[in-house]
Amino acid sequence: MSDNKMSIEFVSKSENEAFARVAVAAFVAQLDPTIDEINDVKTAVSEAVTNSIIHGYENREDGLVRIEAEINEDQVTIAIIDKGIGIDNIEQAMEPLYTSRPDLERSGMGFTVMETFMDALEVDSEKGNGTKVVIKKKFNVVS
Repeated sequence: MSDNKMSIEFVSKSENEAFARVAVAAFVAQLDPTIDEINDVKTAVSEAVTNSIIHGYENREDGLVRIEAEINEDQVTIAIIDKGIGIDNIEQAMEPLYTSRPDLERSGMGFTVMETFMDALEVDSEKGNGTKVVIKKKFNVVS
């Protein structure tokens, strides 16, 4: 059973990346994170949402991105879900510096950033049916 949970859904406009980042940060604030911890979460969410918009929906603004977040004791689990084009090769996509959109001058560091700032990263994707990125982080909660 979770201590708390939330979900939000928004259209795949790049302007909504900031909204997603702040909404998740506000939800996580109940764990009384440090500035560094909250920035880690915001950065990882930003990368995942940006991936959904740029890669999943190929910058189309007619898709939906869903975020589900759940707090269990001292850990937050955040899922970023899209119904975009999916990822052909997850292992390749997770390699540092790999990008499927070199035409957009993308750095190919999104998954690496998520792995660096979070405690766990899971990616599930099916070509033509979208992608689900799950990131987790534990906090030093003082009772």
